[in-house]
Amino acid sequence: MRHHGHSAPAVEHPAASANSLPAQRTDGKTLQRLLPYLWAYKWRVVLALGFMIGAKLANVSVPILLKNLIDTMAFKPGDPAAVLVVPAGLLLAYGGLRLTTSAFTELRELVFAKATQGAARSIALQTFEHLHALSLRFHLARQTGGMTRDIERGVRGIESLISYSLYSIVPTLIEVGLVLSILAIRFDAWFAWITLSALSFYIVFTIRVTEWRTQYRKQANEFDSAAHTKAIDSLLNYETVKYFGNEAYEAGRYDESLERLRRARLKAQTSLSLLNTGQQLIIAAALVGMLWRATQGVVEGRMTLGDLVMINAFMIQLYIPLNFLGVLYREIKQSLTDLDKMFVLMDREREVDDVPGAQPLVLQGAPSLRFESVSFAYEPDRPILKNISFEIPAGQTVAVVGPSGSGKSTLARLMFRFYDVQQGRITLDGQDIKQVTQASVRQALGIVPQDTVLFNDTVAYNIGYGRTGATQAEIETAAKAARIHDFIVSTPQGYATSVGERGLKLSGGEKQRVAIARTLLKNPPVLVFDEATSALDSANERAIQAELASAAQNKTTLVIAHRLSTVVDAQEILVMEAGQILERGTHAALLAMQGRYAQMWALQQNAEVTA
Repeated sequence: MRHHGHSAPAVEHPAASANSLPAQRTDGKTLQRLLPYLWAYKWRVVLALGFMIGAKLANVSVPILLKNLIDTMAFKPGDPAAVLVVPAGLLLAYGGLRLTTSAFTELRELVFAKATQGAARSIALQTFEHLHALSLRFHLARQTGGMTRDIERGVRGIESLISYSLYSIVPTLIEVGLVLSILAIRFDAWFAWITLSALSFYIVFTIRVTEWRTQYRKQANEFDSAAHTKAIDSLLNYETVKYFGNEAYEAGRYDESLERLRRARLKAQTSLSLLNTGQQLIIAAALVGMLWRATQGVVEGRMTLGDLVMINAFMIQLYIPLNFLGVLYREIKQSLTDLDKMFVLMDREREVDDVPGAQPLVLQGAPSLRFESVSFAYEPDRPILKNISFEIPAGQTVAVVGPSGSGKSTLARLMFRFYDVQQGRITLDGQDIKQVTQASVRQALGIVPQDTVLFNDTVAYNIGYGRTGATQAEIETAAKAARIHDFIVSTPQGYATSVGERGLKLSGGEKQRVAIARTLLKNPPVLVFDEATSALDSANERAIQAELASAAQNKTTLVIAHRLSTVVDAQEILVMEAGQILERGTHAALLAMQGRYAQMWALQQNAEVTA
């Protein structure tokens, strides 16, 4: 299993670290975090910078060419030289420089596109892998709509950041440096000072105002994420909304978020208008000062008309990109903020992580499974398991029964290392599952969960998910064993039938049989049946119980059940209540004890007779 980012430090209790977020980093730190992804394409970066400098040199040469052409066109009317100079000199040289500028610009973007897209792909993939590596605690607390929005904006922010900085800000700074050097060398220092002062004032004004108005952009993004989260959550719970007739209520909640978003965006637009107006005043004042100085020089004979045209062309070339400086700065700041949010997700500590140097689990056939003095709590003040110890010998079946909330399903979650135990240990063939890789542990386990959630794909895909790469024949064999093959082939599209989001197009029993088929296809040495037949009718339950019993042959099996009739054949039955094992033994032995199990059995038998 690949790891990205930093390993999580040891914590005293998982609840403490699960909700902690890394502190928001500065823009410089965010850029520093991004650079290694770009530097993986260092030769493309260097080549793109070379093309960018070439494009700016060609661009700056255009006003100089115009000056020379105007100054050398002092011909008398009808002079044949004018016919040669104007078409040959102006059209060819001017067109050549413009073409060179465009060619270098396109080459720069073409060369650097692979670096941009490669960096975006690497970061998005690492974020995706890291989210899968986080514990179940994080995923139970996450807001899916807002989180996916953060990832989406973060990936888009990488492209925007590189585009605005490398393609706009850096080229403009290079051009400013070239223009200031030319003005200072060819004319008096006033031209350079006026330009530099105007640029400095323009940049300071833009940054200050943009920093002030960034609060409105942040608010807009927060309200956008909140609205998106509410919409996604409401749509995912479509049936619940319909059950309680709360469509208008949900629409009202969504509209409330949209109204907050509208107000924040209006404030952002108002402040943008103020920014643009101030920028135009600064640019206009600088242009007037430069042209007044140049006109005075022409009148006094110190400068030519060509110099005047060149200075005007320089100013136009400089201030056109500067008109967008506020937008560029704002977008760069926003891109850095969005990128930082994605880095925050990547930096979230893993509550459950492989120990350094962890080796894969090594099994020879069905292993023995042991819980040794295991204690666990989701929250420090609410213990779930209290000093639990039991063993499932290799190839045998142990069942766990008890009322809801007794900690039965927590056993399965700990086996799969969705959480790590706080005390004690869990072993497979004597190997502590915390000391081996998580991937190898989960590869050895198979589960049919009580609450089956399917991918929004075909039936074949969902069954085949148990062992990616399985053939269609193997998928159908597993479906037959789970007693769902006949149903699948009776549908118009057969195994290509879409199950809908979270499998909502299927009934509860159909979903559960798909889950059973998926686990049978995986064929792991350790099986966990967590209320595996709870959604089935009695006839199908008895038929599938026989299939499950057959599948469990020569496998180490943990059965978590509420209906005691499904576990009577287990080699040992554990009765749990309030996180403790009250009784243990075979079905006959527990009935003979006349204890908690016997009471539960009697209640269920009476209920079945009454029904």
